[in-house]
Amino acid sequence: MERLDKILAHMNYGSRKQVKEYIRKGYFMVNGEVVYDDDFKVNPQDDEITFDGEEINYESLVYIMLNKPNDVISATFDPRYKTVIDLMPEYAKMGVFPVGRLDIDTEGLLIISNDGHLAHRLLSPKYHVTKKYYVEFSGEFKDKYYDDFKNGITLDDGYKCLSAKAEKIDEHKAYVYIEEGKYHQVKRMFEALNMKVTYLKRVAFGDICLDENLALGEYRVLTKEEIELLKIGND
Repeated sequence: MERLDKILAHMNYGSRKQVKEYIRKGYFMVNGEVVYDDDFKVNPQDDEITFDGEEINYESLVYIMLNKPNDVISATFDPRYKTVIDLMPEYAKMGVFPVGRLDIDTEGLLIISNDGHLAHRLLSPKYHVTKKYYVEFSGEFKDKYYDDFKNGITLDDGYKCLSAKAEKIDEHKAYVYIEEGKYHQVKRMFEALNMKVTYLKRVAFGDICLDENLALGEYRVLTKEEIELLKIGND
């Protein structure tokens, strides 16, 4: 059994605060009876829940956008550091995990889900899902580096990266687009070209862009349109 307001928030009927208000106004019914208590317990698989007369179909899979802050690691558990799952305790029991990873000192867009099949497809280089990063760096970005990114930069361990794209904003800022996620990859790509990344933030994952209304550490459920964009991009 789960709280009604928690389930409805998971299903993107609004924030927990908004959902509580809807319940108290009598918009929701459970098994034909109007419910006014936001902490009312339901079985989402068996109980009939309706919103303003329309039946709700409960989905057990969840897809969340997190604006990851600094000093938080992309893991489900760690004995030393706060994890991205620690930021969203109400989802911890749903088996969610970060789709890919961002370094502990990297900020920005991270998808959290319990859909293992989609996660595998999003992370596999053969599906060419582009990740866009905003980068601040020291050192000189030379014009010839555009071709280096396009042709594949060789990292310090001899690995040659897949073709990538760089888009310089000004002398020490750029956007970088990559289709893989090797360890510290963006930082190592810049180091291979005698530059040093001083700030890194992921701003897009496939066709999903970071919601500018989300402060660092905040998160929200993806809209149905955003979920479709993730899935369509991997068909």
